Amino acid sequence: MLYRNFGKTKEQVSILGFGCMRLPIIGSDPADIDEEKAIKMIRYAIDQGVNYIDTAYPYHGTGMAKAGKSEPFLAKALKEGYREKVKIATKLPSWLIKTREDMDRYLNEQLERLETDKIDFYLVHSLNAISWPRVEQLGVTQFLDQAIADGRIGYAGFSFHDRVALFKKIVDAYDWSFCQIQYNYVDETYQAGKEGLDYAASKGLGIAIMEPLRGGKLVNPLPEETLQAFQQADQQRTPAEWALRWLWNQPEIAVVLSGMTTMEQVIENIEVAKEGRANSLTEKEIAIVDTVKEVYKARTKVDCTNCGYCMPCPFGVNIPANFTRYNDYYKFGNPETIEKHKQLYHAWVKPEQQALNCKACGKCQPHCPQGIPISEELKKVHDFFQI
Repeated sequence: MLYRNFGKTKEQVSILGFGCMRLPIIGSDPADIDEEKAIKMIRYAIDQGVNYIDTAYPYHGTGMAKAGKSEPFLAKALKEGYREKVKIATKLPSWLIKTREDMDRYLNEQLERLETDKIDFYLVHSLNAISWPRVEQLGVTQFLDQAIADGRIGYAGFSFHDRVALFKKIVDAYDWSFCQIQYNYVDETYQAGKEGLDYAASKGLGIAIMEPLRGGKLVNPLPEETLQAFQQADQQRTPAEWALRWLWNQPEIAVVLSGMTTMEQVIENIEVAKEGRANSLTEKEIAIVDTVKEVYKARTKVDCTNCGYCMPCPFGVNIPANFTRYNDYYKFGNPETIEKHKQLYHAWVKPEQQALNCKACGKCQPHCPQGIPISEELKKVHDFFQI
């Protein structure tokens, strides 16, 4: 495993981090983690040198307003000496904070859920133009100072989903140690993007990357043109390896978080990480990735990463599934295959989960990290697929 300095913390973190958001589950309930499989995966990764484990208060739950199962599961996975081998990162649920006291209450609850007396890397979760002014006014920076001083957290950071101008403002508002941003070869100019990454790095912040594969969208399936572009390379790699190597090629990035669901993914990513040195891609290889990016963006209708933050819908709509089927047509279909894709939509998305059930209540909208106008897009999905 390769390691990099995590900004001003001077901590050495593995370039591959284990994200505990997409663990294997039993059935369809995200709260029902397949603990036997997941524990084996996490411990294997740690045994291979992964030392950065990322989770959050709502992960593997039934909605953003409730505690998920990821944190208490991680406590189980890190027993038998594994806790001492890693750094834990988890997050203050910013959208649930109503008072200054809430900050301490959630942090103390998370310490109990994780069965630890200290959270190594603590982030204010999902900051945007709505959540940042509120938590700032409530005293989040004083809270972080206190939590560091009393030893409940090691370093303070934040995760971000908004425009780059706000990102820079937040970077300058406090002596952060690190930040976490969505970034991949498709999202160079999206949200914080490359401009924000460089700005944070210039201020000495450690950079953690989320959504390196866009929730798996950069892996499988991909449009045929993208696969043909990758095949022009002198050295053949899987789509996952291309995406990860593109990130690790940038020395400003310390750790790339991967939400791995199978042991096969863990093994593959660890093998890829062995070659993840900065500035190791050739100009030709970077140009190939640029070509793939343009093809991918041209064929993506809705920028959904399947994160599930919008779920559950009070009316039963499976929002990510609807967008997946919609995007699939634009990636792989054509006018001659539209009837086939309509049939697949109605076969794969249950009637009660289809877009026609959206009542435009707006409950999902504040939780979408991508800022997708969900109700508007669901109407388009319904109009497109109706028979």
